[in-house]
Amino acid sequence: MPQPRASEQPEPIDHEAVLAATRHWLVRAVIGLNLCPFAKGVHTKDQIRYVVSETSDVEGMLAALETELRTLVDTDPDSVDTTLLIFPRAFADFLEFNDTLFFAERLLAQMRLTGELQIASFHPHYQFADTEPGDVENYTNRAPYPILHLLRESSVERATQAFPDAAEIYERNQETMRRLGHEGWRAWMREQAPRD
Repeated sequence: MPQPRASEQPEPIDHEAVLAATRHWLVRAVIGLNLCPFAKGVHTKDQIRYVVSETSDVEGMLAALETELRTLVDTDPDSVDTTLLIFPRAFADFLEFNDTLFFAERLLAQMRLTGELQIASFHPHYQFADTEPGDVENYTNRAPYPILHLLRESSVERATQAFPDAAEIYERNQETMRRLGHEGWRAWMREQAPRD
């Protein structure tokens, strides 16, 4: 009689590989293509906190998010200005990930941090409304893993004052992607970034 198979344990996450891929994306795409003109300063000053979550479900995501929201609000901004919370094992489906943002925003409100912190999102299959999955414009928000980006409202306000055309960043980024095209994007991301 065959023995029942032991439940298979998921492969351990290679945190260093996840962090390396995330930093490469940040340096090469976000900073290298100037998709976010505010990113270079916090990267150069080493003020970005990177956290790799082992979770594979919404409950785990919310627990990790709560911890990181508290950590960010309790930490000196000169030490940590912003946090990238990375989920290599969860939310492979973009629509599922997008649905979880409702719960993330609700948690932010329950913690009474609305107006102090905000949450942005990135995903390997990010898709803006009114676009097709293959549209190159979506790559402005495509990262190697699902990511929740935790930002301080005060830092966003300062950055917006320093870049008066901040409202035009979205349109400029879309144009950057259209100019690159899919092949250009892939070639750009294949190259190593300095200090990557």
